[in-house]
Amino acid sequence: MKLIGEHLYLRPLHVNDALGDYPSWLNDRVVCQYNSHGDTLYTQEMALSYIQSMQNNLTCKVFAMCDKTSDKHIGNIALQAISPKNKSAEFAILLGDKAYWGKGLSKEAGKLLLDYGFDFLKLHRIYCGTSEANVPMQHLARSLGMELEGRRKEALLKHENFYDVLEYGIVQKPIQNRSTSDIES
Repeated sequence: MKLIGEHLYLRPLHVNDALGDYPSWLNDRVVCQYNSHGDTLYTQEMALSYIQSMQNNLTCKVFAMCDKTSDKHIGNIALQAISPKNKSAEFAILLGDKAYWGKGLSKEAGKLLLDYGFDFLKLHRIYCGTSEANVPMQHLARSLGMELEGRRKEALLKHENFYDVLEYGIVQKPIQNRSTSDIES
């Protein structure tokens, strides 16, 4: 399955992705400054194991974000903790290649993934949590139509400091109020 946008496309992670830049993103303190990664060495073997564990996983759909022009793998985006019973999932994103920061690609990828979650997986609610210090992720969540739902006090320990986690969510809206994307099987 391939989700196609204007500047990028999403495709399932492949074992070959472990041989590229992907493992290094999780070792980059700047890339991981607001998430739970970057505190311990992430190896190629760990990436390979993770990718293999995601294949045929019904509770987590992880996609490689790829530049449409170069086919370069620039980040990962996922719906995780998918609950068929509650028709919900957690949104997660990591734009690992810093050369692509600030170009609107996270928003484009996020819209593709929300459309996939609502239209293909038939989810009712998609949510995410982020550090109070992660202003870019807060902006992304709001730009995707997510609303601030709450705050978990000092729920994230990062570099010896505790941070509140801000919770965002969106419930399914009628299709005419969302973007549509191309999905290739």
